[in-house]
Amino acid sequence: MSQANAKPPMKTAAEALQHLLSKAISVTELEWVTTQEALGRVLAEDVLSLVDVPPMNNTQMDGYAVRSADIQKVGQSFEVSQRIPAGHVGVELKPGTVARIFTGATIPLGADAVVMQEACVANGDQIVIQEIPKAGQWIRLQGEDLRANQVALSKGTYLRAQELGVAASAGHAKLPVLRRIKVAAFFTGDELTLPGEPLKPGAIYNSNRDTLLACIRALGCEATDLGIVPDTLDATKAALRKASEDHDLIITSGGVSVGEEDHIKPAVTAEGRLDMWQIAIKPGKPLAFGAVRKQATPNSEAWFMGLPGNPVSSFVTFLLFVRPFIAKLQGRAVISTPSMMMRSDFDWPRADRRNEFLRVRINSEGGLDLFPNQSSGVLTSAAWADGLVDNPPNQTIKKGDLVKYMPFSGMI
Repeated sequence: MSQANAKPPMKTAAEALQHLLSKAISVTELEWVTTQEALGRVLAEDVLSLVDVPPMNNTQMDGYAVRSADIQKVGQSFEVSQRIPAGHVGVELKPGTVARIFTGATIPLGADAVVMQEACVANGDQIVIQEIPKAGQWIRLQGEDLRANQVALSKGTYLRAQELGVAASAGHAKLPVLRRIKVAAFFTGDELTLPGEPLKPGAIYNSNRDTLLACIRALGCEATDLGIVPDTLDATKAALRKASEDHDLIITSGGVSVGEEDHIKPAVTAEGRLDMWQIAIKPGKPLAFGAVRKQATPNSEAWFMGLPGNPVSSFVTFLLFVRPFIAKLQGRAVISTPSMMMRSDFDWPRADRRNEFLRVRINSEGGLDLFPNQSSGVLTSAAWADGLVDNPPNQTIKKGDLVKYMPFSGMI
C-alpha cells in the first residue's frame, strides 16, 4: 500500500476525547426555575446562603438540655424546669435544672450540652442523669453547615437531589440555571424495527433508540426522537436538516462504517463538515464527529456525533465521548469520568492491541466479577454490569490485580 493510501493511525480514547472537548463551548442562556424544577440542571452562577444553616444552636437528639458544669457524677437528680419542642424557643436555663428538649429545638441560653433520653431515668418531675456529658455534646452549632453569604453551591454544579436540599436549606425558592441542551437522535438501518411492530425476516428490534434516548434524558437534556431513517442518502440528508434546526447536538447510531449502504459520511459532508475516526478501543471503534449547518440561521451549526450500530459499542462510546461532550456544553464544572482502582476477581488472559472496556460488577467480597460474554452485540452485559474496567492496550489481567473501575453511577 502506498503512503498516500495508507490509513491514518487510530486515535486513542484520550486523544479523541481531548479533541471533542476542545470544540465544545458551554451554553450561556440563563433561566430562573423553582428549586423543585431544577433537578438535572446546571447552575449558571454561584448561589449564596441567605441564612446561617442551622440558624440557631439546636439539638440533634431527643433528651435533656443541661449545664454540663452542674453534673459532677453519675446518678444526680435534677428538676425539669421547662419543655422545648421543635419550633419553639425556651427561656434561660436555671442553674441546677434541666430542660426537656426534642430534636431540632433551639438550645436555651445557659445550656451547653444535651443528654439523650436513653441516658436518663424519669422520676416524676425529676430526672436522674446516668452519664457525665461533655460541653457541646449533641448540639448542632449555628452556622456549622453554612454561614449567611457563604457560597452554598458553585457555578457549574450539576443539580442532584442533595444539591436541591442544600439550596432549600440556604433559603432559595428559585435557582439560576443554564438552559437545557437540546439533542436530536435518529437511527439508520433498514433492518431495524421498533418494538411492538411485527419482526420481518432479516430484521431486528432497535434497542439503541431506547438506550440512547434514555441516556440523553438522564443527563438532563431535552431529547427529540426522530425515529428510524431509511438507508438512502436523501433521507439521511433530510433527517440531518430537520434535526439541525432547533437542536444543539445530533446523535445517530449506525451508518458510520464504509459500506455502500452507510450514508452518514456523505450526508453530513454535504450538509456540514465531518471528521471520521477509528478509535483504538473495544468495543466502539468507529466514531463520527462534525457539525450540520442550520438552514434558517446563517453561520450557525448543530454538533453531530455518529455512534456505531452494535448495541454495546453504541452505549460505551456514548459514555466515553458523548457524555463528557454534553457535560461541557451544559456548562458543568466537573466533566471527568470518576474511576477507582479495584481488585479483579477474574482472569483476562487475551490481551488486545486496543484499549478495552470490560463490563463488570462489584461482588459481595469487594472485588470485580466479569460478565462472561463481552461481545459488542450482547447488551445484557451492560444491564448486568454496574461499571466498566478500563483495560490498557496489550494488557492481560489476573485475579488479584488492581484494575481501573469506572462506575456507571458516575456517568449516567
